[in-house]
Amino acid sequence: MEAFTKITGIVGPVDRVNVDTDAIIPKQFLKRIERTGFGQFLFYEWRFDQEGNNIESFELNKPRFQGASVLLSRANFGCGSSREHAPWAILDYGFKCVIAPSFADIFYNNCFKNSILPIKLSEEQVEDLFQRTEAHEGYKLNVNLENQTLTDDYGLHIDFQIDEHRRQFLLQGLDDIGLTLQHEADITAFEQKRANSAVV
Repeated sequence: MEAFTKITGIVGPVDRVNVDTDAIIPKQFLKRIERTGFGQFLFYEWRFDQEGNNIESFELNKPRFQGASVLLSRANFGCGSSREHAPWAILDYGFKCVIAPSFADIFYNNCFKNSILPIKLSEEQVEDLFQRTEAHEGYKLNVNLENQTLTDDYGLHIDFQIDEHRRQFLLQGLDDIGLTLQHEADITAFEQKRANSAVV
């Protein structure tokens, strides 16, 4: 898993509450067996009409938000079914960080397992970020997980909180398997000892 320390990226807004996982990655695209390739289907029914043409009014289709790597949204982001395809689609599209006032628990946990930093801020702080994003074309945030800060070029400074265990997972690029493999030598020694005992 890729480590996350800090990024500077364009903010892409999705100004909606209760963005569920079926909106993030619709069910008809869940047949793929790889983790990659889901980005093209992110927010598919909001991004495209029935003929597959861009819906120009949707925020992420606007030229000013192309190449965004910080996703900004409203409360209860990632609600609905527990599909891990949702963070896969977000990451594959290019987002490394998601900011919202609150997240569905399963989606929030899945982000840490897929190199995505989910940041919870107050409703007022999120509203301020939406206003800054609207006011400044190409608006960028500096996201620093080491210092747990958000800054911009216009005087913004926000400290955010992340559980230290999860923070270390991202900083070191570890998922559950990677964490286990840190003890590979001990596991191998244990298995060897057990095998020798079985022979006796």
